[in-house]
Amino acid sequence: MNIGFIGTGNMGKILIESFVESLAVPPSKLTITNRTIEKAIAIKNYMPDITVVATNEEVVKGSDLIFICVKPLEIHPLLHQLSPCLTSSKCIVSITSPISVEQLESIVNCQVARIIPSITNRALTGVSLFTFGSSISSRFKDYLEFLFEQISAPVHINNDITRVASDIVSCGPAFFTYLVRKFINAAVKETKITEEQATILASEMIVGMGKLLEKEIYTLPTLQEKVCVKGGVTGEGIKAMEENIGELFVELFRSTHRKFDEDIYEVNKQFNETPSR
Repeated sequence: MNIGFIGTGNMGKILIESFVESLAVPPSKLTITNRTIEKAIAIKNYMPDITVVATNEEVVKGSDLIFICVKPLEIHPLLHQLSPCLTSSKCIVSITSPISVEQLESIVNCQVARIIPSITNRALTGVSLFTFGSSISSRFKDYLEFLFEQISAPVHINNDITRVASDIVSCGPAFFTYLVRKFINAAVKETKITEEQATILASEMIVGMGKLLEKEIYTLPTLQEKVCVKGGVTGEGIKAMEENIGELFVELFRSTHRKFDEDIYEVNKQFNETPSR
């Protein structure tokens, strides 16, 4: 199957590299473009069998499956522009959360899916979030499942948990990287450890913890229980966290959902739907 990418920014590039590295897709099957064409050419420089084209229409015409990797408010005008080329035999995949598959289906005659990836997919791991349109064929469903099984664990979600699922899967690496950096900075500030030493130790700890969970040696609750000996040093640290962390994560989800509602409001205006807040 020929695959196209419209948009080769951060996530578009991650998907291209992950599909090729996992051997799910040979580079010769990929046609790509980007508004700043130099970004697409930069990918071709180390994957010479990829085809770079100048226009979005060329991507669609040369592809069966087209990944739309642009900003949410760019999708509506883009799909109107491409509508004559998007026949029923083709399938588009949007990777952005504010636009539903129903909205995509309202303006194109092709098959549609929404798949929200994660930066962790670049390591051929993590989760990808799937929502299929009503008219997508089993051929495209099966192929998309196959593709993303090579780089992630596909999870099917309903529209009503799109934001929180995306917060955990897609935004989570940034949130927890921020926390780990604060953890490192505090260690450097309060002790004689260097930033370099603390970074190495913290990074290896995160990797090791992930492997314990991956191998199902411990669950999250049992992992904490095994380390946190009653009356010990870890217990005092947990106590300090309980006293100071407060409503941090509640506020985090409230903030992301407020921004999501704003994005949906703007998207709905484009799709001529009654905006709601």
